[in-house]
Amino acid sequence: MIALDALDRSIIKLLVKNINFTPSDISRSLNVSQSKVWRRVKKLTELGVLTGKKVLVDNKKLGFDVTVFLGIKLATKRSISLVDFERAVSSIPEVQLVQHVLGLYDYRLKVVAKDISDFERVLRRRIMILPGVGDVEANVLLSEEYGAGPLG
Repeated sequence: MIALDALDRSIIKLLVKNINFTPSDISRSLNVSQSKVWRRVKKLTELGVLTGKKVLVDNKKLGFDVTVFLGIKLATKRSISLVDFERAVSSIPEVQLVQHVLGLYDYRLKVVAKDISDFERVLRRRIMILPGVGDVEANVLLSEEYGAGPLG
């Protein structure tokens, strides 16, 4: 575990809010020198706390107004290879995230669609026909907020 001080936490919180913040932006926001911020960001990157840059796509601006999280329980785990299922479900363009989870369902998917009828088409014609799919539960995303996680 890596110990973080208050400045490290503050820098991470700002970067979670806006990945494009420069050391200059952060230094003005936190009222510390730009070189100190730059050294901290470099240290956090070298330690692996900060890794790469993520691009967040605004799906609504691309015409995908509906996001649905699906819980999928495989009907029979013995008759389908998990790798085969993951490969098949990952090839569906509307599926943005595939998570193998422990609990009531075996997989959690993040699916985007233009509207509910488009989601129904994706569900019926692409997801439900995958080998091994058993029970499915859908949760429609109403809103979403990003936080700093355990640092907040």
